[in-house]
Amino acid sequence: MFISFGIKDAIDILLVAFFLYQIYKLMKHSGTLAVFSGVVSVLVVWVFVSKILEMRLMGAILDMFINIGIFVLVILFQDDIRRFLLALGSNRSWKFLSRFFSKRNVDAENEGKYIAPLVLACMNMARKKIGALIVVQKQMDLTSYIQTGEKFDADVNSRLIENIFFTKSPLHDGAMIIVNNRIKAASCILPVSPNTNIPKELGLRHRSGLSMAKETDAFVIIISEERGTIRVAQNSKFTLPLTAEDLHQLLSGEREIDNFC
Repeated sequence: MFISFGIKDAIDILLVAFFLYQIYKLMKHSGTLAVFSGVVSVLVVWVFVSKILEMRLMGAILDMFINIGIFVLVILFQDDIRRFLLALGSNRSWKFLSRFFSKRNVDAENEGKYIAPLVLACMNMARKKIGALIVVQKQMDLTSYIQTGEKFDADVNSRLIENIFFTKSPLHDGAMIIVNNRIKAASCILPVSPNTNIPKELGLRHRSGLSMAKETDAFVIIISEERGTIRVAQNSKFTLPLTAEDLHQLLSGEREIDNFC
């Protein structure tokens, strides 16, 4: 008996392998890799019992378990699934779709105008040892994080940023989010990284910045109020303390981040 195998079958196998790999990365990223292994094990047993051995009673029990299990997994991991879909939709490969579904039209001449006042504000706050946490949106949408803070729409102004993070300001506790050269929200709540490898001298603000850089592709600026240093978190890592020139070059894309600690 010969089994026919065509191009459609090859595409089918590749798609299944792709989605399994993406789910594996999602589970590994969220620290639930053991759950992924358990799910795969259950699926293997289900296929073996129901499809190969054709055991009716055991197969029926596993069928019910699989049907209910899918809903349970969606409920338990709804935040991780949402982040996965956001990351998939924000991928550069799908960027062309945003032209059809997004009304955003950023003037090329205004692109990057926020950099100079942002760098100036960061240097002033570092010199005065005023702690700050600033998130600059890249490709991934940050609406869910913006909704946790006080929303407004303002130009990026160095004095405004310094006033927001002033110690006695009601908005200083939390993160500021910048989207498309505009300040969209302040006092936003960010997730806190449980990573135990973070140096002990780095506090809660740095842990939040690292967690944000892990869950999104955002550019996160952290200013330490104890040391007056400026660091950037991106791609799940911190940079070494930066100078004004370093920060400006990183924000403008003139150089890549290559000095992670």
